[in-house]
Amino acid sequence: MLFAVAVGAPAAPERSILVYGDSLSAAYGIAQTRGWVALLEERLKREQPDYIVVNASISGETTAGGLARIGKALAQHRPRVVILELGANDGLRGLPVAEMKKNLSAMIGQTQKTGARVLLVGMQMPPNYGPDYAQAFEGVYPELAKRHKTALVPFLLDGFAEKPELFQPDRIHPTAAAQPLMLERVWKALRPLLR
Repeated sequence: MLFAVAVGAPAAPERSILVYGDSLSAAYGIAQTRGWVALLEERLKREQPDYIVVNASISGETTAGGLARIGKALAQHRPRVVILELGANDGLRGLPVAEMKKNLSAMIGQTQKTGARVLLVGMQMPPNYGPDYAQAFEGVYPELAKRHKTALVPFLLDGFAEKPELFQPDRIHPTAAAQPLMLERVWKALRPLLR
């Protein structure tokens, strides 16, 4: 009788998810452990333990800043999936939508060349930026997702953007209570990419 026993079988190699965003992903104003990225890490430990999360988000980051450093981040972390959550600071500064679109497109292209999948996370502008700007800004995300065939979260703050009690006093950054809602938006689109 023959017994085959796998003693000390090598563990599956860890695969990384790179979260590449701004203050909304950097847990601005709240404890890092309560941000949606940390909550994602906890969920992955339970449901997809072969994935790790690398958070390369920087508060105040624009798409131009993101484009300038993405090559290095991709080379350093070699992610399987990149969650690209940038553009809000371009909008809040009233920067040209066409420039933002070009920068996001370039980042998606660089990421896809490495073989990584992209989850593009969209934002919207408050109405005081004017309907033309707000509409053009919002339209960038679905258009790029379609062009590059990426997954899309249309609006990270969907379902609670009009609830001031879920925002810090600056009325821009979500509170800790809002982070699980943000995670749910992301998780729904991310899960199919974790094959």
